Amino acid sequence: MSKEFQSCGASVIVYKDNKILLQQRRDNGCWGYPGGHTELGEKVEDTAKRELFEETGLKVLSMKLFDVFSGPELRRVYPDGNIVHIIDVVYISTEFEGKLKLQESEVLDLKWFDINDIPDNISPPVKPGLNKFIKQIQGGL
Repeated sequence: MSKEFQSCGASVIVYKDNKILLQQRRDNGCWGYPGGHTELGEKVEDTAKRELFEETGLKVLSMKLFDVFSGPELRRVYPDGNIVHIIDVVYISTEFEGKLKLQESEVLDLKWFDINDIPDNISPPVKPGLNKFIKQIQGGL
């Protein structure tokens, strides 16, 4: 029997020199920015930092809150039939350190993309945040 639930997560848009770091997800083959579910009692800021490090090997030196995304666009049906309504707290970091090292259990590839040349196959729950970020960069906001 499938379940329907809500989940809070945190993500980081890593941006530098007009490029954004995206990861290709193992579960759906789509591209997106690093992030994941907040653990019980965990601060969302700590989730964002932890997920970025786990998935990319990069350590945040500073980040700022970008926006919070929720609603029908972030509804996801998992292969087991479970349905999750995601609340994603998204941060931006332009200051980070470390060498790229992907988390093989969740990530197929890590790649820097020019902000004007983003791949078409973006993971659906990431699209609202990524589209807003790109519009702000391109519009100079």
